[in-house]
Amino acid sequence: MNQNLNEHVENASNSAQNEQQDRKQRLRQQFSFSLEADKEKFIGRQTYLSDGMRKENDAEHAWHLALMTILLSEYANEPIDVLKTVTMVLIHDVVEIDAGDTYAYDLEGIKTQHEREVRAAERIFQLLPKDQAEKLKGLWEEFEEGETAEARFAHTMDNIQPMMLNAATDGKAWEERGIRLSQVLGRNRNTAGGSETLWNYALEHFIRPNVEKGRLQRDVNSDGSNTK
Repeated sequence: MNQNLNEHVENASNSAQNEQQDRKQRLRQQFSFSLEADKEKFIGRQTYLSDGMRKENDAEHAWHLALMTILLSEYANEPIDVLKTVTMVLIHDVVEIDAGDTYAYDLEGIKTQHEREVRAAERIFQLLPKDQAEKLKGLWEEFEEGETAEARFAHTMDNIQPMMLNAATDGKAWEERGIRLSQVLGRNRNTAGGSETLWNYALEHFIRPNVEKGRLQRDVNSDGSNTK
């Protein structure tokens, strides 16, 4: 009887030690990912901040999308899980730590973008504990596929935020790069899929004024039809 009791106590002690080791390993992995995510602060984007003095980085972009999602979710075309969408926009560009930022109108870069980002996702998300790695990588893939209500709204935020900053800087980045209206409309062909209200607002307040001022080159009409 005493032997059975001793074995029971020993097993319980070993189980507690294993559980403690598992918790420590889980924490190490979570902090490892958190530290890795800090590298987003070094990934430059092509959109100027609202003062036009410097361009934003990926971390600033993700924070801004999260805030805008909380504020503007009431305009989604269909009900969305706000926390899920906020999580999605916060991690959607984490792959750029390895893959780099691909400018929206860089046709050559876009050709290899998906391959580079998939490879990055495999490395970066595996830093997490398995359950969290699967969850966050799944959210990233959901965003990429753009098929759910949350993914559609996340893409709307991802497209409208830089337009808002471009408008705030008097179309500075658009003018510097000679961006055409057709390019912006093509880039935003699915933006209304997340929110027609927000797309219409952006068209009226961010895009059209910059076309009228010549910051965006008018090569088509605002509805996409030929100017001739």
